[in-house]
Amino acid sequence: MAAKNVKIFLDSNVILSGLLSDKSYPRIILDLLSLEVPLLKGLTGKYNLEEIERNLKSRFPKILPIYQHYFEKIKLEIIPLPSARSVSSMAKKMSPKDTPVLVSAKNGKANYLITGDKKGFPKEMAKPILIVSPAEFIEEVLPTLIYQKN
Repeated sequence: MAAKNVKIFLDSNVILSGLLSDKSYPRIILDLLSLEVPLLKGLTGKYNLEEIERNLKSRFPKILPIYQHYFEKIKLEIIPLPSARSVSSMAKKMSPKDTPVLVSAKNGKANYLITGDKKGFPKEMAKPILIVSPAEFIEEVLPTLIYQKN
């Protein structure tokens, strides 16, 4: 029997990459979530959504309607903005722009944080969350989850 309720937190760059490329690991992840595969529960943060929308409006305004339409199909749980206190306590130890992402992933009790920029997330601060790239998730993690015994 396969593992259940594995929570994957998607960083902004994964969502954007998945929207912009129809032949990529981020797109595969988005497609799996849109199919509502019982094994996976997708998460992202309100902070991430604000970053995505800001980037789309400034760099790819024509894609914004596509994002809004497609985003509804992905069925991500949106984690509220983390408290200033929780962010400030961690921001001294890692990049200030990545801190709200990690705090949101922790608040959502994610098992994995999937990002295209792993170096921004120190492993020791992320525990028990595992930081993986989209390729690592699809090629290494997902197969083990599918065949994992309870």
